[in-house]
Amino acid sequence: MLKICEKIQPVDKNIGNEVRAYLDTLTKPIGSLGMVEELAIQLGEITSSRFPTVSPPGVIVFAADHGVAGEGVSAYPQEVTVQMVHNFLNGGAAINVLAKQIEAKLDIVDIGVAGEIAREGLISRKVRYGTGNFLKEDAMSPDEALEAIQVGMDVANDMIQRGAKCLLLGEMGIGNTTSSSAILSVLLGENNLERIVGTGTGISVQQIKHKQQVIKQAIENRHPDPGDPLDILSKLGGLEIAGMIGAIFAAAEKRIPILIDGFISTVSAVLAVEMCQHIRGYLIIGHQSKEIGHRRALELLKKRPLLDLELRLGEGSGAALAYPIVEASARILKNMATFSAAGVSESTIS
Repeated sequence: MLKICEKIQPVDKNIGNEVRAYLDTLTKPIGSLGMVEELAIQLGEITSSRFPTVSPPGVIVFAADHGVAGEGVSAYPQEVTVQMVHNFLNGGAAINVLAKQIEAKLDIVDIGVAGEIAREGLISRKVRYGTGNFLKEDAMSPDEALEAIQVGMDVANDMIQRGAKCLLLGEMGIGNTTSSSAILSVLLGENNLERIVGTGTGISVQQIKHKQQVIKQAIENRHPDPGDPLDILSKLGGLEIAGMIGAIFAAAEKRIPILIDGFISTVSAVLAVEMCQHIRGYLIIGHQSKEIGHRRALELLKKRPLLDLELRLGEGSGAALAYPIVEASARILKNMATFSAAGVSESTIS
């Protein structure tokens, strides 16, 4: 579908097999580190290296607004998106704290905020001033969706050129759980929106029902093609969702591990996989969100999350919390002793 897909290769299963065999020579019972070992194998497959490097990490937060927020689907007004971008730039958000903790590079990208933000440190790549209200019109044109994907690729490539060895993706945008739920509903062919639509920013039961009705009516109005991910993205998506798709493409092309955050970034990953199947092998899921649709999205990806902390913040916060596990799996490969090197008999390990 996109030319970039032609450049993305499958992960390297041969190296994965070599890493698996090497893990079995380390001073531990075979398989005793469980998912950490499977993660080490995946890192080897992604990077095509027996001893992959994932440090330093790079966090990219894409910010954009959603016209559908005007339908009262969020607990917060749309102005909060601009306010939170300023908070990111001031260093006061959760992702600032967590990125500093893991010594990550951090980029904040205005890809579609519905207002002007003139601040040093902001990457301003605005495609448009927020999406259209997809209850009444398409969220964006196909060309705008492709432009936002390209922005994501450009920003990710720059982050990688600056040395990032693992990409962590986050987002900010009032109304984006509504967009993500609508996209997921179409991809799943799920008409029972109670199985997909959650509390988002913390709305009431009555507001949830309203949100479900808005999504149902919007899908009927827009008629997205379930077999065409670009059509779904254009009609129901968000600019930050498109930006994350582009970042995923860029990282996969460069064989860089992609640590996905919560519900919105996972829906971006689902769309990316729909566009290019090889993407799946490059994805690591940081955590299980409290948002009910996230579990369904992970089922589509056939992926298990590293953590379940009942988060629903976004920003890349869950990915940042999970990153130390990713780093630990790489360090175990590099630094743990083999039986022969340690002078330990394998028969004594049980």
